[in-house]
Amino acid sequence: MSAGIGNTKRRVIVASFIGTAIEFYDFYIYATAAALVLGPIFFPSASATAQSLSAFATFSIAFIARPIGAALFGHFGDRIGRKATLVASLLIMGLSTTLTGLLPGHNQIGALAPVLLCLLRFGQGIGIGGEWGGAALLAVESAPSDRRAWYGMFPQLGAPIGFIAANGLFLLLAFALSDEQFRSWGWRIPFLLSAVLLAVGLYVRLKLVETPFFRRAMKRQEIARVPLRDVLLQRPRPVVLGTLSMVGCYALFYLSTVFSLGYGTTVLLISRPVFLGLQCIAILMMLVGIPLSAFLSDRFGRRPVLIVGLLITALSGAFLGPMLDSGSILSIALVLSVALFLMGIIFGPMGALLPELFPTHLRYTGASIAYNMGGILGGSFAPYIAQVLVVQGGIGWVGGYLAVAALVSLLAIWFMPETQRQDLGRSAAASASQPSHAATAPLT
Repeated sequence: MSAGIGNTKRRVIVASFIGTAIEFYDFYIYATAAALVLGPIFFPSASATAQSLSAFATFSIAFIARPIGAALFGHFGDRIGRKATLVASLLIMGLSTTLTGLLPGHNQIGALAPVLLCLLRFGQGIGIGGEWGGAALLAVESAPSDRRAWYGMFPQLGAPIGFIAANGLFLLLAFALSDEQFRSWGWRIPFLLSAVLLAVGLYVRLKLVETPFFRRAMKRQEIARVPLRDVLLQRPRPVVLGTLSMVGCYALFYLSTVFSLGYGTTVLLISRPVFLGLQCIAILMMLVGIPLSAFLSDRFGRRPVLIVGLLITALSGAFLGPMLDSGSILSIALVLSVALFLMGIIFGPMGALLPELFPTHLRYTGASIAYNMGGILGGSFAPYIAQVLVVQGGIGWVGGYLAVAALVSLLAIWFMPETQRQDLGRSAAASASQPSHAATAPLT
């Protein structure tokens, strides 16, 4: 199918990519700041470890908020359309991020500082909870049937681009400012710049029209009254399998970015600019993995690509701890590059896979819930759990944690039918006539 009236191919690609890039930039600058500076500013304590744990705990708040955002924006996205929710999610995320850059620390307003920090972090989670699903649907519902994974990769590319922008900016600040200047006010600059990016994203998103599949569903009057209820009652199996399929993906990413940054700079005592530079280089491998896996999944199917990627990820857990703990810049660069390449391999097909699990009238809610619940299970507490595992048993336990997370997702994909040839335009009546366990079966 063509991109549809009013939505050219270029507009679909730019709008689905730029919004997620901005949203992930916002999300990652918080993650980076949490690893580097937020603990001492908002959580005064005699223990640096306690400060780090507190900062990582606030990092997890957004993941808890994400399913709430998914349900909220999914409700309106499935009832009134994709465009309005894409604009609203971007606005909430951008405002929450910008206000974080203006927030006084504990020394200025006392206990109110961490409370407001948590509230704004919650707002970030609400925004990104609705963002990904809308962007993925915009791309996939506008794609030719044989190139849905390729179109669906553009929202996925927002993740590494947002990460490079966030870490690249922190890297520039590390070179331009002294450590005292950075901790005093420099860390606020990336948050405040979000206001500029927000304006750009809104300009692009406001030019969109609805996707052809949603327009068709409205014409047939196939609009769910309560999408969340219908998804949970009619499609529990796709929700559960979709959620579990994301666990390994999230765990891999946040262990190799947020946790490794904190571990590298505080335990290994590698300078902040050096480690940020290593991560910026390694994330380029994710940019390679995403389009490669999208291309392969359009040719061979989603399941074969994901099964191979997750199996290798599970095996890589044996090397993560020793190579990271070696302190060797070369070894650390290699293990981070391999980890983020694998992240790209298992992340790339998800932009098509999760939307393909659900019919049009439930697609925004279903795909968003699965994606964001996977974030809670796989990513929200990953840096925190890894930090605890290091204290209790050493860095090797972190690799074991990664292996378990990858195997959970591998089992979910194993029990999931292939969705490559799924008919995205199937009617609500036809979809409802299928039993829940067959809801994702491909048409023959």
